[in-house]
Amino acid sequence: MRIIIAGAGEVGFHIAKLLANESQDIVVIDTDKEKLQKIEGLLDVMTYRGDAASFQLMEEINIEEADIFIAVTQLQNTNLMASLIAKKSGAKKVVARVTNPEFLERKNTLNLQRAGIDMLISPEELAANEITNLIEESVFNEMHSFGSGALNLFGVFLERKSKFIDHSVRDIAQRFGDRINFIPIFIIRSNDGETKSIIPRGDTVYREGDHVYFIALEEARNSIYEYLGKKNEDLSDVMILGGGRIGKKTVQILRQHKHNIKIIERDFAKAEDLADQFDDVLIIHGDGRDTDLLDEEGISELDAFVAVTGRSETNIMACLMAKSKGVKKTIALVENTEYLHLGQDIGIDGFINKKLMAANSVFKHVRKGKVLDVMNIFDSPAEVLEFRVKENSKIANKTIQEVNFPREAIIGGIIRKFQGIIPQKDFVILPHDRVVIFSRLEAIKKVEYLFS
Repeated sequence: MRIIIAGAGEVGFHIAKLLANESQDIVVIDTDKEKLQKIEGLLDVMTYRGDAASFQLMEEINIEEADIFIAVTQLQNTNLMASLIAKKSGAKKVVARVTNPEFLERKNTLNLQRAGIDMLISPEELAANEITNLIEESVFNEMHSFGSGALNLFGVFLERKSKFIDHSVRDIAQRFGDRINFIPIFIIRSNDGETKSIIPRGDTVYREGDHVYFIALEEARNSIYEYLGKKNEDLSDVMILGGGRIGKKTVQILRQHKHNIKIIERDFAKAEDLADQFDDVLIIHGDGRDTDLLDEEGISELDAFVAVTGRSETNIMACLMAKSKGVKKTIALVENTEYLHLGQDIGIDGFINKKLMAANSVFKHVRKGKVLDVMNIFDSPAEVLEFRVKENSKIANKTIQEVNFPREAIIGGIIRKFQGIIPQKDFVILPHDRVVIFSRLEAIKKVEYLFS
C-alpha cells in the first residue's frame, strides 16, 4: 500500500511511525528540511521537500499511485487544497486535518466527500471529546469501547489501597470463578527510572504504581472500582484553564451534560469573546497560575480542573497546584509524549496529547478493512485490535488453548451476537465472532495470519 503524508510535524511523524511498522510504502512531504531529516533518520520512509498544495510536486511523487493521501500540516487551507488536488489526480482515499470546528459540524452540508475528501480529522475535537470522557468517568484515565460498549478497555494506575496489589492475576480471577468479567491485557511498570511493559499471565503479580489496562464487560465497572478501592464520583463543578479551541469545544460538550463550568483566560479579547458565546459559563480574566486568583474562585471546592493552554509546563504546574488544593481530578494537555505515563508519579490524573490522538485516529482509518477497530496505546509499541472471525479463518472453530497464539499477544474478549464475553481457555471461537486482542507490534502479522 502506498501512503503519502503531507506534513512532517508531530501528527505526520506519529502517523508515519505507526504505519512504518506495517511495512507500508510511505512518502512524507514538508517544506521544512530539518523535520524531513529527523523523519529520515528515525523511520524507513521516503521524503520530499516542497509545498503539498503544488500540482508540480504531486506529479513528481506520482500521486495517482497513492492508495491513501493524508494532509496533516498545521495549515488548514493547505490541507484542504492538497487533499482536493490529490483526489482529482487519482489518490484513492484522502484524509485532511482541519482546525475550524465548523468544518466538522457542517461536513454533511458541505458534502466534502463528494468533493473528494473522505475523512476530516480535528485534533482539537478529539482532545475535547477525550477530556469529556475522563470527566464523566472519574476513576479511569484511559477508555475505549468495542462493539458499542459490549467490551471496554479501561486504563488505571494501582494505588496502595488497591486490593489487586501483591496478588496474582490467577488469584484475583479465582475469587470470581465463572463470574469473571474482566481481564488485564497489559501492564506498564516503572521501577527506578526504568519502564517495562508486561503482557500479564496467571502468575503475574500486580504491584503498586502499575498502569494496568483491563478488557471488561460494562457490568465489571463496580467490581473493578471495589478492587481499586475507589468509587466513581459525579464531577459536576469544573474549571478550565485556557479558552482556545480545545477549551471552547470542551465547554460546548460539557454544557450538554449539565456541568457547572468556569473558564480562566489570560487574553482579555478571548475572555470577552467567550463571555459573548457562553452566557451560562463564568468567564474569569486572569492568570491560572495565580494561587490567590484560584483561591478566590474557590478552587478547593472544584471536582475537576482541566488545563488546556498552549504551554505544557503551564498546564502541568496548574494541575499540580489544583491537586494540592484538593481537586478530585486534574487533566493536562501536553505536547511531549514522554509525559503520558508520568501521571501517577507526579500526581496528575490524566494527560491529553491531541497530536498523538489525531495520529491514532488516522491510523485507525487506514487500518480499516483488515481490522474492525484499533487502539494504539500511548507511547507504547503495542495495539489493541478487534478482528472478525471469517468462516475460513485459521482460528475458527477452535478453543483458545488450541490456537497457536504468539506469546507477544493475548486475547482480551469476544463479542458474540452483540454480547461481550471474557473467555476461558476451553472457549470455542466461532465464525462471525469479534475478537479483541492486545498485541505487541512485532506480533501483529502473526495475529493477522490467524484471522486470514
